[in-house]
Amino acid sequence: MMDQPFRDRVEAGRLLGAELSRRFGHRPDALVLALPRGGVPVGFEVAEALKAPLDVFIVRKLGVPGQEELAMGAIASGGVRVLNRDVIRYASIPDQVIDAVAKSEQQELERREKSYRGTRPPLDVAGKTVFVVDDGLATGSTMRAAVQALRNMSAREVIVAVPVAAKDTYIEFRTIADDIICLRTPSPFQAVGLWYENFAQTSDEEVHELLDRASKTIGAAP
Repeated sequence: MMDQPFRDRVEAGRLLGAELSRRFGHRPDALVLALPRGGVPVGFEVAEALKAPLDVFIVRKLGVPGQEELAMGAIASGGVRVLNRDVIRYASIPDQVIDAVAKSEQQELERREKSYRGTRPPLDVAGKTVFVVDDGLATGSTMRAAVQALRNMSAREVIVAVPVAAKDTYIEFRTIADDIICLRTPSPFQAVGLWYENFAQTSDEEVHELLDRASKTIGAAP
């Protein structure tokens, strides 16, 4: 059945990679950017299928204080901040609280940039077809920030690729990104984790290992 959960992120990535390979084939200008941490195992399989370099793109969700799983926005590399005005109005969140949360998340974003990317030079996405991969989309706040940041960095084409998404979010991204490829849009959706039998948290060590493996077998991102 189409609405059955994926076994894990590896299976989801292989199925997504096969679909992307069928639709897009091999593009010499392709670059796969995974959103850490959960998007990296999916992105690794996608990069292998597309025979494209893999790297990470750091985005941090801005959680509502006391309800951190509820996103009031997100920040991304390059100083991009995207806010969910509906959530902010609903929760009556003042600007100073948003700024405080953003400052804290900026520190974590910079830590992850340093940890995952190490001494590699800054990403160059200008003129490239970028496949942005995550393990799923609920509200889409983090992916929205990623797409905006990549447009600011002059990517030629930004294609969102996820195994599963809420249907409303999927429809919204058809107007935000150049394209969105999603294997399943179940209803009711509720949460990304419900659509995986194994949704264990991806560790920093796993991210490092997959990036190292990709650089050796596929090639490093430019």
